[in-house]
Amino acid sequence: MQEKETDIALINAVLAGNTNQYALLVKRHQKFVFTLAMRFAKNREDAEEVAQDCFIKAYKALGTFKQTSKFSTWLYSITYTTAMTFLRKKRLDTQSINDDENVLQIANSGSNFDADSYEKKSSYVYLNQAIDLLLPDDAAIITLFYKGEQSLEEIGLALNMAPNTIKVKLHRARQRLKEKLQYLLNDEVKELI
Repeated sequence: MQEKETDIALINAVLAGNTNQYALLVKRHQKFVFTLAMRFAKNREDAEEVAQDCFIKAYKALGTFKQTSKFSTWLYSITYTTAMTFLRKKRLDTQSINDDENVLQIANSGSNFDADSYEKKSSYVYLNQAIDLLLPDDAAIITLFYKGEQSLEEIGLALNMAPNTIKVKLHRARQRLKEKLQYLLNDEVKELI
């Protein structure tokens, strides 16, 4: 409860004209907003763009925050809608097949074995890889519930869905996550679950 009050105090200070206090809100929530944006964007540059857009939108709409939920829930709702808009826009963009970056990705995808990174991988890394393979909605719900430690009600507010719908989607996302982990780890998944 302390953090919610602190967020609200910072919001009130920003709305009263002390706009420098917004930097503290950004600092407090930037890591998780970036993590959630990364679940959708799949690359650092796009995730940074989505996260930056989220904080700009949140700043402009700060006066509309009704304080009926946590600031983080409201912010993650903005993150979700911004990321979905970004993905829709990104799908409309087309890339040339002659693009050097695409050629490099195709050339590097031939080998699945990387001796240096093989030894460094842990269950956490595999878990993140499996989450990256999920559909964006599934990845968002898993990320909000486990990494963001949001309740079903808070996730429902963030994604504009009923808590019971979130509960069902979370259950299905867990099943899909298990399948992705089995794909990545074969027999090793039994140790993680």
